[in-house]
Amino acid sequence: MLRFPGHGHPRPDDIVIGPLDLAAHVDEALAVQAKAFGLGPDEVAVRRQIVLRHMSLPGARAFGATVTGRLVGFVYGMPNNRAHWWSTVVEPPLRARGHDDWLDGSFVITELHVHPRHQKHGIGRSLITTITDGADEPRSILSAVDIESPARHLYRSLGYEDLARRVHFPSAPKPYAVMGAPLPLRRVGPEGP
Repeated sequence: MLRFPGHGHPRPDDIVIGPLDLAAHVDEALAVQAKAFGLGPDEVAVRRQIVLRHMSLPGARAFGATVTGRLVGFVYGMPNNRAHWWSTVVEPPLRARGHDDWLDGSFVITELHVHPRHQKHGIGRSLITTITDGADEPRSILSAVDIESPARHLYRSLGYEDLARRVHFPSAPKPYAVMGAPLPLRRVGPEGP
């Protein structure tokens, strides 16, 4: 488990990063995602079923960030499988750019969210590096809304590069970028850790 910002004796504001039984804490995690991503109740209900299905897949795992036992961020992912829905959507734009080989031998970051009150403190960076450190795959792949955002800045600082842009998911109003990075992820970005 990682503890920061305090060293030594835990303080009430210490953030603890550790394995998360996401199926058991799905509602807490989706409350964080709803706040971070602006989801309504109907979207949360749909995502609840998706998360529970994902967590039953081989190699799926999750990590959470807690402050005084309260979940403030989470990440989950799994080894990519070309038969999964996400892969079938991103494969044509990746193939068009000569990057469809990224769908093999990659660990997919399925979701990464931090409650807005706890963003910009290194939690997202710690979550994504912790989960990918345990991956057997030589690289990681993810999708993010295709706008310049703090999330895209974080991913780039970790070594992710755009593999395809303007990717449209059937239920998403905004286009996404598919990004990939070799593992292990870069520990220090252009602006420091």
